[in-house]
Amino acid sequence: MASLSLPPIATLASLPVEDITAALDLLFEHSKDLHTLAVPAIRSTASSGGLNSYDDVADTVRTQLLELQNQVATFVDPKPTQAALAAKSKLLNILCAHPRLGAKKVESAQSVAEQAQLNKASANEARLLAALNAEYEAAFPGLVYVVFVNGRSRDEIMENMRARIDRGVYALEEVEAIEAMTCIAKDRANKLTHGGK
Repeated sequence: MASLSLPPIATLASLPVEDITAALDLLFEHSKDLHTLAVPAIRSTASSGGLNSYDDVADTVRTQLLELQNQVATFVDPKPTQAALAAKSKLLNILCAHPRLGAKKVESAQSVAEQAQLNKASANEARLLAALNAEYEAAFPGLVYVVFVNGRSRDEIMENMRARIDRGVYALEEVEAIEAMTCIAKDRANKLTHGGK
C-alpha cells in the first residue's frame, strides 16, 4: 500500500498484517509499538463486526492506548518492574511518533500538510514555538506536545501549549496526546476516504 489510500473497511480483518500496518501508518504516525498494540485489537474487533468505518479503527486504537496509559499511570512503585518499564516505554514511543510542532523534518506527508500553516512562521515565531516545545519537553520528560491543529492559529496552539505546561499533570498529557491522535486519525481517514468532505 504505497499510495495514500485506505483499503475498504470491510476487508480489514482479512488483510495481511503488512496491509493493516500500512493503513495504520496513514492514520497515525508510523510506530512499530503501535502496530504491535493495535493490530490484534483491530483484527478482533473487525472479525466480530465492530469496524464499520475508519473512525471505528481510530476508536479501537484509542481504547488500546487509554488502557495502556491507565496501566502505566497506576505504576507508582519507586522500583518499577521490567513489565512496567516496558509498558511505559511502549506508550512513550507511540505518543512520541508525532513530530514536534514546527519541526523542520517531518516524516509523513499528512503531518507536513497538517502543520503547513505553523511552518509559515516568522523567525521570531519559530523561535518562540521552539522554546515552548523545549519547555514542554522539560516539563514532561519523554513526551512531545501533540494537538489536533485543525486550522487553529499559531497563537491558539501556543496558548494551549502554555496552559498545558502550567497545568503540569503528566498523566493528563498522555491522555491529551491520545485524544489528539484519535482526532488526527479520524480527520485523516475522512480526507483519505471522502476527500475531506
